[in-house]
Amino acid sequence: MKNIAVIGAGTMGNGIAHTFAQYGYKVQLIDISEENLKKGLDTISKNLDRMVSKEKISEDDKKNTLNNITTYTDISEGVEYASVVVEAATENTELKLKIFRHLDQSTSEDTILATNTSSISITQIAAAVSNPERVIGMHFMNPVPVMKLVEIIRGYNTSDEVTHTIMELSKKLHKVPVEVNDYPGFVANRILMPMINEAIETLYNGVAGVYEIDTVMKLGMAHPMGPLQLADFIGLDVCLSILEVMYEGFKNPKYAPCPLLTNMVRAGKIGVKSGEGFYDYSESKKAEKVSSQFSS
Repeated sequence: MKNIAVIGAGTMGNGIAHTFAQYGYKVQLIDISEENLKKGLDTISKNLDRMVSKEKISEDDKKNTLNNITTYTDISEGVEYASVVVEAATENTELKLKIFRHLDQSTSEDTILATNTSSISITQIAAAVSNPERVIGMHFMNPVPVMKLVEIIRGYNTSDEVTHTIMELSKKLHKVPVEVNDYPGFVANRILMPMINEAIETLYNGVAGVYEIDTVMKLGMAHPMGPLQLADFIGLDVCLSILEVMYEGFKNPKYAPCPLLTNMVRAGKIGVKSGEGFYDYSESKKAEKVSSQFSS
C-alpha cells in the first residue's frame, strides 16, 4: 500500500498529500486545474520550509517529500495504480457523488475509496459505487501535517477489513485515528459547529464584540483559538455547509445557521481565504495583529 491518490489540491488536499508523501508514500495529487495543482505544491513547499527552519525535518526530507508527489489533471490516470484514494474536493454532495461514480469505473474493486468529507453521509457517498463496502470516511483536521486526529467514519456497509486497514494506515502517518459511526456531523463537527454557530448568534444579538467573544473562550475555556477566528480559518462557507447538512439531517432547529453567517457567506466574506471574515486579513499588518492577539 504505497500508492495514494488524493483528489483535490486545495487546503485539505495538499495537506493530506504532504502528510502521506512525508512518510514515504508515493502520492498522485489530482485536480482538474493546473493552477490549483501549482498552488498546492507551492503551499506544500512553503510548509516544508517552515518545518526545516524549525529543525523538525532536514533539507533532504523536504526534497524526498516533494519527489514523492506527482500531479495529474486526469482522475482516471491519477488513480490507476492507487491502493487508496482519498477524495478531498469541495464539500458539495453532488460533486462528491460524481467523483465516486467516476472512481467506481476507474479503480480496481480492491482499491479503498476514502472521503475527507466533514459532514456528508458516508453511506450516501458509498451508494454511488457498486461495492460500497470499500468506501470509508477519513476526516483529517486542518492543518493536516500538524493535527493528530483522523476521524474514521464507517458507512452502513463499510467492511471491517477496510476499517482496520485505514485505522492502521492512519497510525503509520503518526496520527491518532478514532472510529465513529455515520451520522450528520460525525463527532467533531456535531460538537464544534453548534459552538461556532452560538458564538455567531452571540455576536448577532449584540451580547459582545468579536474580540471579546473570542477572548472569553480563549482565557475562560482554555481554547487555543476563539470560535470566531476558528470559523474564519475553517471558512465561513464550509461552516455554513456543515450546519445545513446537520440541520437537514436532524431537522432540529438547534443546528439552523445563524442569519449573520448566511449573510456573510452571501457577501463573500468567508474568512482567511477571501481576506475578510470576522477579522480583516486583507493587509499583512492587520493579519499579523490578529495573529499576535491570539497567539498561544
